[in-house]
Amino acid sequence: MEKPFVVCHMLVSLDGKIDGAFFQAPQTAPALKAYGELRGHYGCAATLYGTTTMLGGYADGRVSAQEMGGTPEPGDWVSEGGRAMGNFIVSLDPCGELAFPGPVLEKKGRVAAHVVQALTRRAAPGYLAYLRGRGVSYVFAGDESFDCALLLEKLRTLFGIERLMVAGGGITNGSFLAEGLIDELSIVVAPVADGGRAASIFEIAPFHAVHMP
Repeated sequence: MEKPFVVCHMLVSLDGKIDGAFFQAPQTAPALKAYGELRGHYGCAATLYGTTTMLGGYADGRVSAQEMGGTPEPGDWVSEGGRAMGNFIVSLDPCGELAFPGPVLEKKGRVAAHVVQALTRRAAPGYLAYLRGRGVSYVFAGDESFDCALLLEKLRTLFGIERLMVAGGGITNGSFLAEGLIDELSIVVAPVADGGRAASIFEIAPFHAVHMP
């Protein structure tokens, strides 16, 4: 399989949480700085997030029924202008529910990135038309659930992505780990225990065997 080199890069608390009150603790500030600096060190052309993470700081909420409509041709759709940017945010959105103001996301301190929606066949045709209308690329990687290996292959062949960063949430990280698709693991540990019920760095379904390649 032709796929990108995959790095899982995460900031965690002492008790392995990837979200929660520990982010606001003053002791976390140096770890946050180191985490940001290391992102550049890995030189990844794409960062991949799960639906919950996208809703937490990237997507424009959930799309409304009024915004969807039309029946585009079946299959993957790649924005040529978006691909030419060479920098991407890959969003795992199995049912097709995330809204976007446009095809590019710009986060403070980071390079502007073209959005690539990773979908399953559960996504409605009207949602595909919504994405095309906003210039957001999308690829299918599974029928009911994600085939992470297929997704990586499409990201490599359709967008030329050679290095990809997987950056949460816990189920997303766990899915790639369970399939043996993570090539390098990078963890920055903040010297703070969260103690909350936030997701851990890897949330693994009971039937998955976890291994590193």
